[in-house]
Amino acid sequence: MKITARINTFNEAANIAAALESVAWADEILVVDSFSTDRTVEIARRYTERVVSYEFKGYGDKHNFADSLCRTEWVLALDADERVTPELRDSILRLRAAGADCDGYRIARRTWYLNRWIRHSGWYPDYQTRLYRRDATRWEGEPPHEAPKVRGRIGVLRGDLLHFTRRDLREHIAVMNTYTDMAAEGRFAAGRRPSWTRLWLSPAWAFFRSYGLRQGFRDGLAGAIIAYLAAFYVHVKEAKLFEHYRALPAPDAAAASRTAAPAASAPSSHGR
Repeated sequence: MKITARINTFNEAANIAAALESVAWADEILVVDSFSTDRTVEIARRYTERVVSYEFKGYGDKHNFADSLCRTEWVLALDADERVTPELRDSILRLRAAGADCDGYRIARRTWYLNRWIRHSGWYPDYQTRLYRRDATRWEGEPPHEAPKVRGRIGVLRGDLLHFTRRDLREHIAVMNTYTDMAAEGRFAAGRRPSWTRLWLSPAWAFFRSYGLRQGFRDGLAGAIIAYLAAFYVHVKEAKLFEHYRALPAPDAAAASRTAAPAASAPSSHGR
């Protein structure tokens, strides 16, 4: 059972070294970079010769491209702001030695946010399918939250994947702005219509689910902020979908624009 640890990057100079050190045990390491302007590529090449440049066209597209370059049957997909813990590493090494009995494996992800580990709020254990058989998997889903879809059995590995997410609220909100753009554009392209119900009720449900059902209140102030921003995210995503449809020309206006030029250049028969 050979495993490629692969990481997609863009301007991750602050993170990439620690991420790569945590997977130094892998049979192969692959970094797919979208033309970073910082030292990401330089640092990555200290850990692997396999650093490939690829233009970003979407998260799902980049994941599938990266998987196609892996030279092993199995892929461990990691983000640059994630780290494999020693316990998780040992679980994977035991699996590698014994052989897999599944086609993919889910891993609990633990997130560091606002100077604390988040234990609730729907952010933990936050299982992610990150180790999978390459020929049985394709990344799919609504942008920007595409995920690996595995054809076959899914198991669970012991040990956490550590996630050092947004450094502060400024960065979190900036990323949310980008993600809501991508989500609204994806829905618009798919013909999804905006909804007043989703605009107003979905944010309330998102807050209640995060803070109440998923016990975000146990995460203190961080839990309240996570719940609020979860509600804000779904509200802005739906509002931007409305914005896309409001930007379309009205049918009557479009028809008028097509007939306006001929009418101006040639007098009508009624004017004779």
